[in-house]
Amino acid sequence: MSESPTQRRRRRRRRGLPLPAILLILALSLGVGGAVAAWQPWNAGGSSDPTGEPTTEPGEPSSTSEPTPSATTPEPQADAVFTIGAAGDVLPHDTVIRNARTDGGYDFTPMLEATRPWSSGVDLALCNMEVPLSLPDETPSGYPLFGAPTQIAGNLADLGWDGCSTGTNHSLDRGYDNLAYTLDTFDEAGLGHAGSARSAEEELAPQFYELEREGQTIRIAQIGATYGTNGLPIPADAPWAVTIIDAGALIAQATAAREAGADLVVATLHWGYEYQNSPADDQVAVAEALAASGQVDLIIGNHPHVPQPMALLEGGPDGSGMWVAYSLGNFISNQDDLCCVPQTGTGLFLTATVVKPADGPARVTGLEWTPMTVDRVGAQRVYPLPALLAGDTPSGLTLSSGTLESRQSLVDQVMANSSGAEFAERTEPPTPTGDEAAVVPRS
Repeated sequence: MSESPTQRRRRRRRRGLPLPAILLILALSLGVGGAVAAWQPWNAGGSSDPTGEPTTEPGEPSSTSEPTPSATTPEPQADAVFTIGAAGDVLPHDTVIRNARTDGGYDFTPMLEATRPWSSGVDLALCNMEVPLSLPDETPSGYPLFGAPTQIAGNLADLGWDGCSTGTNHSLDRGYDNLAYTLDTFDEAGLGHAGSARSAEEELAPQFYELEREGQTIRIAQIGATYGTNGLPIPADAPWAVTIIDAGALIAQATAAREAGADLVVATLHWGYEYQNSPADDQVAVAEALAASGQVDLIIGNHPHVPQPMALLEGGPDGSGMWVAYSLGNFISNQDDLCCVPQTGTGLFLTATVVKPADGPARVTGLEWTPMTVDRVGAQRVYPLPALLAGDTPSGLTLSSGTLESRQSLVDQVMANSSGAEFAERTEPPTPTGDEAAVVPRS
């Protein structure tokens, strides 16, 4: 069989030199032997060793050899660390609305300005919008059938809030049209929402937020639901308008969110009983069911109008535990000890810390709380309570030092009943760890 060109090239490379060339090389080597000896390694540098032995120990590098460059070990990618913030009920009673009135409409920003460092300091801020908005041709009003001025959505966005839970017992106070208008307005303001919907598809769709941190795109899903609608019927032709709490349905939605790329799932639930400082049995039962599913990382609860303890429950993703804030109480309202129970005057701002390694899942690593208290008589202003106790006395403050100390004591008593982990009070606002969160449209 004839050889291929490639085989011939290989065979030629294996052949030795012809005999005449070998004889010529031997003759030349006899005349230049001394010069060749000068090239021996042990004579480098002009030194002579009569023994002809190397001057270095076996295995020791020669002083004249170039160091071999070592392979560069890449720096490990840093963990992405960020915060999620949340507050209690945005509950515009009539007096709150009156205080927000301006010559050109309404502005709630001055009431909440002192809390801006917190809502803009976290990486993702989620509020609880307790009430629907009034339509443009309607007069805003408070209790019993709420309808807040449209401007409040833009005010919340300006203060750093990224989204809110909108499924509450007041979602249908003014009917389906107002519910849909509320979500339309939130979309225009760039605010996310969960718990109410304009279609069956939207009800099933979680609200996604995205954060760019340490070279990673991290997706947080928010799902929401409420215990009921104060007896107001959910429209027969829009049964998806308000999501009612059902553990199985919430677990299915959380599972679908993870399948859609969620790194973290937050459930914002409107539950419990008004003015109770401890979670009710049905709150605990739902929380334990969600924890056992392994699909939910954090529950943020509201509705009781007073703070309730926090907990780290067994279960959660990979069995690492699920975090719960049973109730954050009120954020902005007209409630305090003059109308209701004293605890209604002070709610909580929640700061959750999340860590997402480059090669691992995102996990909540701790919750902190900060009391936010309302000066109802002093133009409805809301203040971080730690700053007031530290001596900050804003112009117009009407709360006495005794009142401030009492409000702090009441919060301390509630938070002392937290379980499963340490939940520290945070007295300074967080700092953003990167660019603002991107709100992904639900529909």
